[in-house]
Amino acid sequence: MADRDRAGQYYQQQRGQVGETVKGILPEKAPSASQALTVATLFPLGGLLLVLSGLALAASVVGLAVATPVFLIFSPVLVPAALLIGLAVTGFLTSGALGLGGLSSLTFLANTARQAFQRTPDYVEQARRRMAEAAAHAGHKTAQAGHAIQGRADQAGTGGGATGGGAGTKTSS
Repeated sequence: MADRDRAGQYYQQQRGQVGETVKGILPEKAPSASQALTVATLFPLGGLLLVLSGLALAASVVGLAVATPVFLIFSPVLVPAALLIGLAVTGFLTSGALGLGGLSSLTFLANTARQAFQRTPDYVEQARRRMAEAAAHAGHKTAQAGHAIQGRADQAGTGGGATGGGAGTKTSS
C-alpha cells in the first residue's frame, strides 16, 4: 500500500511539473481576431493543396504505369536519345559556366591591373627615375666613347700616315 501511495504522489508530482511546463509554453493571452481569421483561412487552403498534391502523385503513378510498356518497346531509340539530349544540355551548361568563370577572372585581372597602374607606389616611381638616369648615363658614356674613337680615327688618318693613307678613313661630324 505504501508503494502505491508513493507511486501516486510521484505521478501527481510529475503531472504538476508537466502542467507547469505546458503553461509556460502557451501564451498568456488569446489570439487576436486577425490571427484566428488567418488560421481559419489558411487551414482549408493547406488541406486543398495537400489534396491536389496527392492527386498529382496518383496521376503520375498511373501515367508511368500506362507509359512503361511504350517505353520498353521504344527503349532502343529513347535511351540513346535521352542520353544524347542529357549530354548536350550538360555540355551547354558546362561551357556557359566555364565561359562565365573565365570572363569573371579576366574582368578581375583587368580591374586589378587598372588599379595597380592608377596608384603606382613611390618605390616604383623611384625605380623608373633611376632607370631613366641609368639610361641617360649609358647614352652619355656611349657618346663619349664614340667621340673618343672618332678623335683617334681622325688623328690616325691625318697625322700617322702609317696605316695606309687617309682616303676614306675620315668621316664628317
